[in-house]
Parts: sequence; structure tokens; C-alpha cells
Amino acid sequence: MVGEMSPDAGTRERILRLIIEKGPITSAELARILVLTAAAVRRHLAQLESSGQITEYVGVSSKPIGRGRPARRYVATEEGQAIYGDANGDIATQALEYIVKVLGDNGLHDFVEQRSHELEKRYRNIIESAGEDPEKRVLALAYALTADGYAASVRRGPRGLTVQLCQGHCPIQDVASSYPVLCEAETHAFHELLGVHVQRLATLAGGEHVCTMTIPLVMPHKMGKRSSGQVS
Repeated sequence: MVGEMSPDAGTRERILRLIIEKGPITSAELARILVLTAAAVRRHLAQLESSGQITEYVGVSSKPIGRGRPARRYVATEEGQAIYGDANGDIATQALEYIVKVLGDNGLHDFVEQRSHELEKRYRNIIESAGEDPEKRVLALAYALTADGYAASVRRGPRGLTVQLCQGHCPIQDVASSYPVLCEAETHAFHELLGVHVQRLATLAGGEHVCTMTIPLVMPHKMGKRSSGQVS
């Protein structure tokens, strides 16, 4: 049928979505998840890379295979990220520009503070339902974020003392690129929700291929009311 997606195109879309959701990721990991041969996955990766939708990620997460060179790990480019779509980005950016123009920096601060509170309210019950286990709480947050379009995943840090919460997609990336304080508000909300220090390492809005936060695996302390009411 005209316009029907071919099996190869469908497989490439699945691979691209997995890279967005779980990247940086190796071809071997993709083959295991999709139950495909390594050769088939490499063929699709080559096409995605040549079309500019994915690129090789070079960073501390690259792990050697035996005594050979580190495995190639892939992440989605901005063009690849576009399959999720961000149609409202321009409108949201214009709205914030208007807030700053009319109400100044104080108006922007109030908006960001309100967004932080709304994120806490949206995810608090989900996280609390996961109990007191720190890793389960982070996983619960990741599932909730993924449902909201953030393509979130969790991976263990060195020695199992921390986890990394990664977001392969950001629905507000274009807006956050102009107003990075939105990323700060999100980080602060996660700190309040998890009850531990959340350290932001990278953002899509800042030009990285994935948003990454490091979270310690300690029992969350009971969070009281904010003393300052400010987003830090």
C-alpha cells in the first residue's frame, strides 16, 4: 500500500526510539532488546547515522569490551529527537518573553517557582507509592517522566552508591534553551520529591545529547517546608 511503512523503516524507528529513551546505548544492547542480529542492528545504525538522526557518544559512560576498544554508544541528535515533536515550543517561549517584558525578572521567578511546585504536586503521590527504597523512588519518577514524554531511564553509578536519572527527550527543550532556569526548577523539584541532593550534570537545552542527573542511593530524609521558598 502507498504510504505504508516498510518493515525496515519500522525497525529503524524502533531503534531510534530506543536510542532516545535509553541512550547512550550500544549496538549489542539494542540487538539484545530487539532480539535482532548484531549485523542487522549495525546496518540500521549506519543508516540512522548517515541521515543525521543519531551520533556516537564519547564520554565516561563508554565501557571497554574485554581488552579491545570501548564499545560505540549512540545518542539521538536534535534531528532524531524531532520524531517526538515540540509544536508548542515557540508559543511557550513567546509567553515567557511576554512575562519578562511585562513583569520583569520577578515575574519570571514567580512563574518558575510555580512550575517547581506543580512538578512536585504532579509526581509526589507516584513517588510516595514506591515506598522508602531510594532506587525504587527514582524508578517511579523515571516511569512518570517517560509517560510525560521525557524518555527517562535509570542506571547505576560507580560502586552502586548512586544512580543516574537520564532524560533522552525534553518536551520543553527549546524553551529551556532560552530560559535555563526551568532546568534549575526541575532539579529543585526532584530534590524536594526524593529528599536527597540531586546534581544536574548535563542538559539537552545546554547542547548535550541527554539530560543527566546524579542521585545518591541513601534513605530520603523527611522534607519539611521550604525555608526560603526559592528555587536554587
